[in-house]
Amino acid sequence: MAWDDVHGPARGVVYGLLRSQDPGLTARIHDHGWAGHPLKPLGISPPLFAGAKARKGTYTTSANGTIWLGSPIPQLAGLLLAALAGRVTVDWGRIALSVRGVQMETTPDHSAGEGVFESVSPIIVKHEDRYLLPGDRLYEECQLRNLRHKADVLKLPSEVELEVLEAGPRRRFDVHGAMRIGATAKIRVSAAPALLDAVRDWGLGLYTVQGFGCVR
Repeated sequence: MAWDDVHGPARGVVYGLLRSQDPGLTARIHDHGWAGHPLKPLGISPPLFAGAKARKGTYTTSANGTIWLGSPIPQLAGLLLAALAGRVTVDWGRIALSVRGVQMETTPDHSAGEGVFESVSPIIVKHEDRYLLPGDRLYEECQLRNLRHKADVLKLPSEVELEVLEAGPRRRFDVHGAMRIGATAKIRVSAAPALLDAVRDWGLGLYTVQGFGCVR
């Protein structure tokens, strides 16, 4: 798969699915965000191919793969599910992906107020105009700020603590002419159970609607 097709089509796929069910709501989210905030409570992963053999400098594919989509807003999650019902293909950039099945995932039990999230795509964190990676001085502070902002959007308690447990290598992508730099990570988050559930569906960090920060 071409590198610009890994994350480039993600936002169009999400909005296309939503638009097929509710064009007006989709336009409002695209233009204005959700509940008076510019954030879009939508998450998606790039296509992740099972058994694809790693090759340096190449995003390799296989005959079987998965895309995860989610939203902490039940209305939006329901629209995505309805849009996928009966689909036989999803156009991901220049590639038509065959849909062999749609499955809802159960949310892990977060009643203890702690969750460990492992991202399947790079998490994007920024301070002013600088991209941050795990280990950078302000990384955890900016992650916390983003999580608290998401809690405010969802009207949930915003008391949050986190710890980075593991981190992957630096990755850079160009998405429609805009640079994105981040790294996958495994992060322990302590927060209200409802916020932990929301993180599972929404993702970590910025640009989740472009396929970044998807956690599983």
